[in-house]
Amino acid sequence: MLFTSGAFRAIELGEGDVALLQQFYESNPEYHRIVSGDDPRPDEAREDFDQEIPDGWPHTRRWIAGFFDEEDSLVGVFDGISDLFAPGIWHVGLFMVATRLHGRGAAHELYRALESWMRANGARWTRLGVVEGNARAQRFWERSGYVDVRKRYGYQVGKQVNTLRVMAKPLEGGSFADYLAMVARDRPDSP
Repeated sequence: MLFTSGAFRAIELGEGDVALLQQFYESNPEYHRIVSGDDPRPDEAREDFDQEIPDGWPHTRRWIAGFFDEEDSLVGVFDGISDLFAPGIWHVGLFMVATRLHGRGAAHELYRALESWMRANGARWTRLGVVEGNARAQRFWERSGYVDVRKRYGYQVGKQVNTLRVMAKPLEGGSFADYLAMVARDRPDSP
């Protein structure tokens, strides 16, 4: 177990959880429809587990965790990378909560606990990309304190080409100039 928050527990997922994650994706297809333009593929979870971090991207570790409720049902997932590009920079690759919990405060509760856990494990900054047009996610990340640092155009997911808002958030103070000095990839003028 990674952490708890109220009725929720965050547990690291492993190879034996691929079918459970696939079932979660298929039961909550909205994210994939918005981001890829289609329902989750039958091998979506398998591909997520097998996904490699690009060569030349220094990092410490990749995390895949499930959020479970009191009934031991998977109600959310986190996929992230610690120390991506520089020590203390954590990347939130996916943060997804079951559709039935939308609008109930569960996502904010889970994210606050996740952020505390990341901070306790060395995160000084967090970063993520949110697809323009995913209005619910954009509002969520803005309310969670994230700020745009750049846009990436032509970001293909499935059959859909998106514009990605790259956002960052300081967890221990610091200026965005300091952040951009550590993560050249997120500078507005970088390729």
